[in-house]
Amino acid sequence: MGTVVVGYVPKPEGEAALTAAIAEARLRSSTLVVVNSHRGGESFDAEKSAKSDAEMDAVKQKLEGSGVDFEIRQLVRGFEPAEDLIGLAESMDAELIVIGLRRRTPVGKLILGSNAQRILLDARCPVLAVKPD
Repeated sequence: MGTVVVGYVPKPEGEAALTAAIAEARLRSSTLVVVNSHRGGESFDAEKSAKSDAEMDAVKQKLEGSGVDFEIRQLVRGFEPAEDLIGLAESMDAELIVIGLRRRTPVGKLILGSNAQRILLDARCPVLAVKPD
């Protein structure tokens, strides 16, 4: 059985990625690994941790009704989300990574960088990028 890895954020692009990843995991009869990555540090306090836990509980409920085998990984390790997704996909020999995209201005891309771009360029497996409706 293979593995599909999805990067999840509690935003429309994260929901689109989760929906697409569930469909891909069903199609491939694969295990779905949902990754929610936070940089951590002082800004990730108890309040943000509790909020993140509640958001991931909602994801778990959605997955329990999906009919796919799944794991949820909440990572707070100080890495960029792209590093977490690529590293986890490589360690699990994933057959696919699913990410959500959002529109960004050219200046926003220049100043902030792009996790999506890094995943698309550096992942060793295929990457499915989806946009919210």
